[in-house]
Amino acid sequence: MREILTLQIGQCGNQIGAAFWENIIQEHGISSEGVYKGDNRSQIERANVYFTEVPGNRFVPRVVAVDLEPGVLETIRKGKYGELFRPESMVNGVSGAGNNWAKGFYTEGAELLDTVLDNIRHDVEACDLLSGFQLCHSIGGGTGSGMGSLMLQKIREEYPDRMMSTFTVIPSQRASDTVVEPYNSVLSIHHLIENSDMTFCLDNEALTRICESSLKLKSPTHHDLNSLVAQVMSGVTTSLRFPGQLNADLRKLAVNMVPFPRLHFMLSGIAPLTAEATVSYRNVTVPDLCQQMYSANNMMVNTDPSHGRYLTCAAMFRGRVSLKECEDTILNFTDKHSNLFIEWIPNSTQIAVCDVPPVGLEMAATFIGNNTAIQEAFYRIGEQFSKIFRRKAFIHWFTDEGMDEMEFTEAESNINDLINEYKQYQEASANEVMAYDDNYVDGDYVEGEPADEEY
Repeated sequence: MREILTLQIGQCGNQIGAAFWENIIQEHGISSEGVYKGDNRSQIERANVYFTEVPGNRFVPRVVAVDLEPGVLETIRKGKYGELFRPESMVNGVSGAGNNWAKGFYTEGAELLDTVLDNIRHDVEACDLLSGFQLCHSIGGGTGSGMGSLMLQKIREEYPDRMMSTFTVIPSQRASDTVVEPYNSVLSIHHLIENSDMTFCLDNEALTRICESSLKLKSPTHHDLNSLVAQVMSGVTTSLRFPGQLNADLRKLAVNMVPFPRLHFMLSGIAPLTAEATVSYRNVTVPDLCQQMYSANNMMVNTDPSHGRYLTCAAMFRGRVSLKECEDTILNFTDKHSNLFIEWIPNSTQIAVCDVPPVGLEMAATFIGNNTAIQEAFYRIGEQFSKIFRRKAFIHWFTDEGMDEMEFTEAESNINDLINEYKQYQEASANEVMAYDDNYVDGDYVEGEPADEEY
């Protein structure tokens, strides 16, 4: 079976992970003790995508949870689902990373590395056929950014042929947690560009907006935000876990979503998003789902898709829906809004249909879009980075942990190259693309004869 190993790193990563397991356990009809309590065998037919079955007919999450301080993992251990997790799958330090990428990557994080890698090897060896890894982390703090980057690098070295998808919380435009957030973020994005196959970008500001405007929650908590992320995470792998009319898995998704290896940063969203008080008054249809999926208000990153263009999209429908209706609805939308899509990638939307809806809904959809507007988020972070790096402010905290100043310069250069690549492909017409490919070398354009513009 195509198993997935989940890695949760840092406070944010573990809180997202806890919400994800809560969601998945309900979908598969598994109790807080790990015993199947459902009434439909298709719920656990493929439960081993995320769970390992152990003696006593118990299902144990396949996860390695890491934090450099004990607080969050201790809360999970004592929580409702604490008994579910293998005790040794939770690894924590004592001193914390102090919002310092270098501590997570070079010192504190490196000390825990061997223990974490041993746990990963233990889980990988127990798999029949590992599909890949999914990593939950944020890049504004110290552990999720620094140790997250270290884990990405080491896993890529040890398992180069396995898929690596990450659910990455990027800094919000307004709500900033720490002053050195731009440093941590740019250094992390540098590693995500090189070592991730697909990165689903999220930010707290966009999640809060969705909770307030769509779900009508007056003061959303972190639990409300995390449950939105958990729904995206479970939606991405639905067709691996349940039978359906048209399936997709991590690799199939990446092949269809990533036209160029560095451009693998995704927007994501879910539908329907309805306030609890109005659920009973609304009849959800496939066109409704489609309209909400593509809406800028539904995106989990604070960026407007209409400022860029879609290179590729994926729509995963769940519930008793007609495959033909899904295909026709998506086709109608893409024809009507053709200016939002790159014309030189025809049929750029991948569709998957799964028969099993989420708990409490009749039908739902998960949307993933590779849109060039994501460059806005990177530009914001890069601009903040430049302001403080120009004066070398706070840099001694990083160099004291063994970092070289050149790493900052390389990371900044890499993120600027990424922004330029997004711009170039956004503006490229069908005839110009051949010229782009011939004159493009290692992230830079070289002067020379333009390529023949005819196919």
